[in-house]
Amino acid sequence: MAPGLTDIHLLLLDVDGVLTDGSITYSDSGEQIKTFNSRDGLGLRLLMDSGIKVGIITGRVSKALEYRCKNLGITLLFDGVKDKSAALEKIILETGIPAENIAFVGDDLPDLPVMTKVGFSFCVADAPEEVKQHSKRITGSKGGQGAVREVCESILKAKGLWGKIMDQYLT
Repeated sequence: MAPGLTDIHLLLLDVDGVLTDGSITYSDSGEQIKTFNSRDGLGLRLLMDSGIKVGIITGRVSKALEYRCKNLGITLLFDGVKDKSAALEKIILETGIPAENIAFVGDDLPDLPVMTKVGFSFCVADAPEEVKQHSKRITGSKGGQGAVREVCESILKAKGLWGKIMDQYLT
């Protein structure tokens, strides 16, 4: 039986095009400015508070991402990565979580080496067709517009944890 969402212990994410809409804005001083979705952030916090680890594998380096990870409590950050597959291997060694218990959310061709090695692969709605073909699930939302929240909720619901989370907000 193929791994499903109930087997996921670690969610890994690309950044540009997944946690953001893929736009890269530069200030006059050359600093990168990124916009993150607050609902994605809450989804990630709910996932981590439920015992599911979260990490980042991205090709770019930016202070904005460092601040966002610090704000959310994400310590598993691999940025400036040229070989995402090698980063995945390091993460497996560092966490002890095997590939079949890892999910990854990507949006473009550089993500395929990880997407094809993990237990469950997602891509965002606006990913290229070639990426969609290698995804187990395509989100209904575009990158930076709630796609990560969808992924987080789908994992939490599959694990039977969503009702308990909702109860916290309704009582």
